[in-house]
Amino acid sequence: MGEIMMTQQTSASEPVARLLEGSRVYLRPVNVEDTELYYNTLFHQDVRRLTGTQRSFTKDQIARYIEAKGQDTSSLLLLIALREDDRVIGDIALQDMDSLNRSANIRIAINEQGNQGKGYGTEALVLMLGYGFGICNLHRIELNVFDFNERAIRCYEKVGFQREGVQRDALFYNYEYHDSILMSMLDHEYRDRYVKKAEN
Repeated sequence: MGEIMMTQQTSASEPVARLLEGSRVYLRPVNVEDTELYYNTLFHQDVRRLTGTQRSFTKDQIARYIEAKGQDTSSLLLLIALREDDRVIGDIALQDMDSLNRSANIRIAINEQGNQGKGYGTEALVLMLGYGFGICNLHRIELNVFDFNERAIRCYEKVGFQREGVQRDALFYNYEYHDSILMSMLDHEYRDRYVKKAEN
């Protein structure tokens, strides 16, 4: 796993703030300047289906959402970018961080089909999990995935998430109800899989 660092890299336009960096991707903060980019991803049909996004949004709403996320201490929203060319390919978030129970929810979206199935999402997840367990001192990180998203389910299991249960008929999309699968990882499971392996 890549080392957690905060760096600046000079690109063709301006320096890019990298919060978490892996071998092929890095995670960076979302700024109001990213409104157009973030707005356009919300209307990608495949992403909307896989994430169960039902609402429509305006650019103003997205700008306000990004601004609010910057002030929200219970969540961390980051963009996923490729190290080779700084191209943003998705986003990832730790949400509903509960300091008393040391728990949170994680979500991820890789925007274009051409960027899926290449391990970018897996690397981004491992980076964010390392931040959640190692920096935010979380004990449990959970996620929900819809039953038709088989690629994501395989990815989450490969990363080390455990299935916990099924929320029946949790999503209504395209004239059908779909189940939502609840999965989670605990801090010691992350350490056993990633930290101890790196130490050996």
